[in-house]
Amino acid sequence: MSDVLELVDVSVVRDRRALVDDVSWSVKEGERWVILGPNGAGKTTLLNLASSYLFPSTGTATILGEQLGGVGTDVFELRPRIGMAGVAMADKLPKRQTVLQTVLTAAYGMTATWHENYEAVDEERARAFLDRLGMTEYLDRRFGTLSEGERKRTLIARAMMTDPELLLLDEPAAGLDLGGREDLVRRLGRLARDPFAPSMIMVTHHVEEIAPGFTHVLMIRQGKILAAGPMETELSSRNLSLCFGLPLIVEHTGDRYTAHGLPLS
Repeated sequence: MSDVLELVDVSVVRDRRALVDDVSWSVKEGERWVILGPNGAGKTTLLNLASSYLFPSTGTATILGEQLGGVGTDVFELRPRIGMAGVAMADKLPKRQTVLQTVLTAAYGMTATWHENYEAVDEERARAFLDRLGMTEYLDRRFGTLSEGERKRTLIARAMMTDPELLLLDEPAAGLDLGGREDLVRRLGRLARDPFAPSMIMVTHHVEEIAPGFTHVLMIRQGKILAAGPMETELSSRNLSLCFGLPLIVEHTGDRYTAHGLPLS
């Protein structure tokens, strides 16, 4: 399998502080990765590198065979090959647009409708992705009136619209109640297990948000990778305790993970 993403000795420095520090990491075709870590660990920085919207201060980052900053690399041609769903994208989208329009605009790489005419195949794709994420009955609802869970599902459908080779999910379950989280995890699990779905990278703080079908985990703390590899070997109590800086127990029941701290003595 070829590398979808390869970081070699990458550091990102801002105001003389390393947001990520000497990171080497690769994601291969078909892998589904979870990035875990506390606030400020460097998770979003890694995702921004993978999206091509952030360049390394040192080291090399290669995405879908294109080296960032390399001769002949055009990030404007690269970015449509990468789907991204997160709070940053939600803030850019007009609240007055319908759910269907919000997803359709991705076909033209836009955030708002103008005077473009969409082909029937575009609308069919948008409806299919929204149906897959349980949003069929919301097609004519305005994006700004959706609940947090409905908005997250719309954003994922939108990210899939360009048929990306790499799908990036930035805390997709953040702010959801228990029912909303479990519904989203169930749908992400179905997507993660689809052999035709793109390679995926998801950022989260919580192991309970890891959907079945995700294959690998990367743990990062203070800009440095503590563990990276297959979920079944690397998502351990020891690694998670080192990552979050306190004693934690990871439990694996069925196809889901949970974590909790040790009681105070």
